[in-house]
Amino acid sequence: MIDSVQQKRKYRDTLLVFNCHEPWVYQLGCLDFNLDIVIGLKGRYNPGWDYQMRPVPANARLIELPEAVESKQRYYCIITNNVNDLMDVKYRNEPKIIALHSSLGGRASEEGSKRSPQEMKELMHKYLAAIAGHAVATSPLKSKEWEFTEDLVILGVNPDEYFPHTGNDACGLRICNFIDSRKKILLWDLHEKAFDGLPVKIVGHNPSMPGVQAADNWDQLKKFLQQYRFYIHTADPRYEEGFNLAVAEAMAAGLPVIGNNHPSSPVKHGINGFLSDSPQELRQFALKLLNDKNLANTMGANARKTAIEQFSILKFKEGFTKSIETARKKWKAAHC
Repeated sequence: MIDSVQQKRKYRDTLLVFNCHEPWVYQLGCLDFNLDIVIGLKGRYNPGWDYQMRPVPANARLIELPEAVESKQRYYCIITNNVNDLMDVKYRNEPKIIALHSSLGGRASEEGSKRSPQEMKELMHKYLAAIAGHAVATSPLKSKEWEFTEDLVILGVNPDEYFPHTGNDACGLRICNFIDSRKKILLWDLHEKAFDGLPVKIVGHNPSMPGVQAADNWDQLKKFLQQYRFYIHTADPRYEEGFNLAVAEAMAAGLPVIGNNHPSSPVKHGINGFLSDSPQELRQFALKLLNDKNLANTMGANARKTAIEQFSILKFKEGFTKSIETARKKWKAAHC
């Protein structure tokens, strides 16, 4: 039995959404649709909904794949996250979107795929053309590498959902799951050289890292964001963007960000955070913020302004709503 509160449907139309990453799916709660979120999928560390990361959106209910496949519900659009999801609903005759969450290089590195990035890209284009599906890139890097440049929808966060920042704890923060499998992507060697021995809290599902665990729930995660001085994000530009949802929410919560020089980083050096490829310099920047609460708060206020400008939840809502309509037009054109 699914652990979910069955709520009265708020909207006329419903989207079928495959769960991939709770914080990203949670964003979809801002859309003017009911959501049927598919859980119980293979290959996930938590087959259900991870309440430690986010609550279920108010306009959503959780269902399992057999119900999603057999349901008589006519979905306005189906939102998937990989080819496996698309194959699971191949017999459902509704508009389909695939959200591109990983770069080609990042996916090949993380999964150890036997297919070359070029083969992966060609297969994706061929399959979407065959089903009249629509691809939505979640960042410029994904758009460029997958060569789906028609539709780009950057993630969105709502600053009003976070607690007023205090920075009372002289500690840095990094939120990341399964670091061991992503060390190359995350430039983890740089992270360790820069911050080893400093008060930095790592939050996330990382069973191989003693003392590291996920927050109990989203409220506790928001308290971490409220209390700590700065956030850390390092990423190899070949495999990942200079930002992700955790970076956006940290900035929205009022934390300056420390990271490597990355062409897509939202950080303006010395304004809303610090950037450097030198572990020694990164360490000095961290010490500066640990020792100066006022500086951290000032830069954090600038980071919040950046989040409001660059990661607007209203822009996300507008952009993804438009993506859904594009997917419907493609589907209708193929079925007229």
